[in-house]
Amino acid sequence: MAKIKCAIMGSGNIGTDLLFKLRHDPYLELTLVCGIDPESEGLKLAERHGIQTTTEGIEGFKKYADLCDIVFEATSAAVHKANAPVYETLGKIAIDLTPAAIGPIVVPYVNVGDVMDLPNVNLGTCGAQATAPIMHAISRVTKVPYGEIVATVASKSAGPGTRQNIDEFTVTTARTLVEVGGAEKGKAIIVLNPAEPPIMMRNAVYAAVESVDREAVLASIEEAVAGVQQYVPGYRLRTDPIFDDGRVTVFVEVEGEGAYLPKYAGNLDIETAAAIKVGQEFAKHLLAKRGEAVEA
Repeated sequence: MAKIKCAIMGSGNIGTDLLFKLRHDPYLELTLVCGIDPESEGLKLAERHGIQTTTEGIEGFKKYADLCDIVFEATSAAVHKANAPVYETLGKIAIDLTPAAIGPIVVPYVNVGDVMDLPNVNLGTCGAQATAPIMHAISRVTKVPYGEIVATVASKSAGPGTRQNIDEFTVTTARTLVEVGGAEKGKAIIVLNPAEPPIMMRNAVYAAVESVDREAVLASIEEAVAGVQQYVPGYRLRTDPIFDDGRVTVFVEVEGEGAYLPKYAGNLDIETAAAIKVGQEFAKHLLAKRGEAVEA
């Protein structure tokens, strides 16, 4: 079956995890990895797998742009803001894993079908990917005037990019709770936990509700969890949802796949897994437009 060619911009932890996951993807063929550090593990791994690399960042991407149709942005919010116009000029589809939020925010389980004809989409944040499906599950059953989440991740799994983008994380995650999750107002908090051994990603979702049909809300949440597990197998409820005084509280844990990153780095794993799911949907969409065979 034909595949759609793709590139990774950024050879840090996120980019390298994408590389591992894309090696045998049924819809996407990784053809280019761009970085700026010749000694980065991501670039060295790409070279060992026979993938074209460049250490010139976006300038190198321009040289090899013909090698891909889709680019995964795995750098930082500031870098993507500078790179996005280049991708647009070159006619490339950009799937942004930073909190730059230039394009619409997409959470695969909720709204991936709405963005297939757009050139730049954003994954928001790991916290958004973990919690927006739950907020959406509640809001499609009952009105949510206010939603709040607390995302707790292991300090060891928060690299320089995450630490530099803390402000963007809180703003973009809160925005996702509203735009994708369906809450009328949203708030997000991130906690970097230095515990040893490192903890898995844990998320608390609080939804103020006007009325509660417990059975309907529970069924909707269970459906959302099962939907996300289709592309993030380590996504699960830690306890049964709690109903108390006009509020629904849900605790979600994310265990990483452990392919490249450690299993406790569920915050990074859910972001890369969601990005690849979006990339696969774009690939199937492009193949169908070209008249190529697409598996169900």
